[in-house]
Amino acid sequence: MRFLNKIEEETVKNVLFFYMKTYSVINSTTKIQQFFTYGKRCLYVLAFIALLGSVNNANAQNQADIVEKWGKLDNWRVREIKESSIIGGNTKHLYEVAKGDTIKGAVAYVNPEGCVWSNSNVFASVSGVKKTNCSVFPEKRGDGYCARLETRLESVRVLGMFNIRVVAAGALFLGKMLEPIKDTKNPQSKLDCGIPFTDKPSGISFDYKVNVGKNRIKAPGFGSPKELGDDDYAECVVMLQKRWEDAEGNVYSKRVGTGYYRFTKSQADWVNGFVVPIHYGDITKESFYKDYMQLIPAELSNYMVNSKGVSVPIQEVGWGDASDTPTHVIVRFASSHGEAYVGDITNKLWLDNIKFIFK
Repeated sequence: MRFLNKIEEETVKNVLFFYMKTYSVINSTTKIQQFFTYGKRCLYVLAFIALLGSVNNANAQNQADIVEKWGKLDNWRVREIKESSIIGGNTKHLYEVAKGDTIKGAVAYVNPEGCVWSNSNVFASVSGVKKTNCSVFPEKRGDGYCARLETRLESVRVLGMFNIRVVAAGALFLGKMLEPIKDTKNPQSKLDCGIPFTDKPSGISFDYKVNVGKNRIKAPGFGSPKELGDDDYAECVVMLQKRWEDAEGNVYSKRVGTGYYRFTKSQADWVNGFVVPIHYGDITKESFYKDYMQLIPAELSNYMVNSKGVSVPIQEVGWGDASDTPTHVIVRFASSHGEAYVGDITNKLWLDNIKFIFK
């Protein structure tokens, strides 16, 4: 096998940057990993996690109604994208929670007016190399549809020589992703996290069924996947935040409400109207509190576009009072939990009829 010339080496590096970015497990942990040795050359790639969220166009007066309307998950729009020939040139299909005809071509997706749900399906174009990721799918349910989130072992061959394999989780969340992804610099800044929301629901309700694996593996790119031998969980996360912006455009927040549920057991039949309660104020002294419910560390901050049009971190600086009125809400469902490139590839989470409830 021949070695790469400088141009090919740079091309491969860019493809790997993109690939690892696109197929990161979607959750709340970000790690920088060093990998890839080919012959006498070493290519070092930053491995990032795609964090979730968005700001959207929902009107304050009907925020919960819009979440419920699109949370029925009966409307899906198809995107048809041909990937670059350097990675096979295959035509791939992505799916978005929205109405409309099939979108053909490698074009950035923008949530239509009022659409509040997005997912981990994404298109990127790095140095002219076009690649997609699809881990969320519509599935027929009764007279309508539901969403199926999958943890997958994704593979791609670069220049016909390098077989990259990574574990990637499916995620459904309130927000939008800022496509196309053009580089791997600060990937969190490619997301606009959370929607404006001033209600104080008592919980979030949804229908679900789930398959939970018992043997997580780790596949960060090259080499054989490593069996970890422990359990994987699917997750539901709700965070109500009170945000504010200073004169320089920095954004801060306090956590007003928290809802968190891990699906630790498989459930073959649909559970309808399942409720995850939302607790208000500082919950660190409550009996149900777990470490994973903590305030978001600075290095894992979500991002939003501020009033100046700049993507900035949302610095979660403390717990709000139970009496505080939130300004934004983050909701995220994921088929796996934990660090990047880790999960059980049998994990699947089906969702339908997502809505907030009020006592």
